[in-house]
Amino acid sequence: MKRFWKEAWVKEEQDGVTVMLDKRKLRTPNGRHIVKFNLDQRPLAYLTAAEWETQTESLKSHSLPLTSIIARAFDALDPSRAEDPAVRGQVIDKLMTYFDTDATCYHEDHPEALTKLQDMHWKPLINWASTTYGVNINTTTGIFAVSQPTETRNKLRDVVEQMDPLELAAFEKAVMSSKSFLIGLAVVKNALTVEQAAQAAHVEMNAQIDRWGEVEDSHDVEREYIRQTLGSVAAAVMHKH
Repeated sequence: MKRFWKEAWVKEEQDGVTVMLDKRKLRTPNGRHIVKFNLDQRPLAYLTAAEWETQTESLKSHSLPLTSIIARAFDALDPSRAEDPAVRGQVIDKLMTYFDTDATCYHEDHPEALTKLQDMHWKPLINWASTTYGVNINTTTGIFAVSQPTETRNKLRDVVEQMDPLELAAFEKAVMSSKSFLIGLAVVKNALTVEQAAQAAHVEMNAQIDRWGEVEDSHDVEREYIRQTLGSVAAAVMHKH
């Protein structure tokens, strides 16, 4: 898509704030929903407008990470707006599978560079989740899958089910990009900064770099991607903290 607008801006009204492209109201990809926020989400509206304002002549979807979260929330994860209200439950089911295989629960006992990073980034994360939600989270240093207590899964699922559409969309994006349920949860609950979450997501990659060196156009690209994506996640839920 070619850029068709000259200016992206925010229209402020008594009942909310709307992202505008010239005189047009920004709509989600399916065209059904106007991108309008409550007044307490004013900064989110301005960040969304800024994302569109910085687009070059050719519009690229990967350069609109915040907009993609908002569109996902409006079009799919809000039962009152979604074409298929069942999608929300299906998304939660899928996200729970990431907890079952969460990399942060699978620790190695060597090499030293890796174990130090695990201790630095993963153990505090697990302690936070355990303490905050009053649950036991099992970890392993073995090769076999670790199973989590039913009570823990039920409690954390309740936490996810209580998320509003925007928080759930942000959580989904964080989990999918970090490949970790716990990292994603910590980001949307403001328990990790974007940089801390990126470091936790890249423990294994950073240990490999320490041992073998960096692969150009691979490791550096992944570092930028995870920070851009998690940054958009943090922006989407900042009004909640």
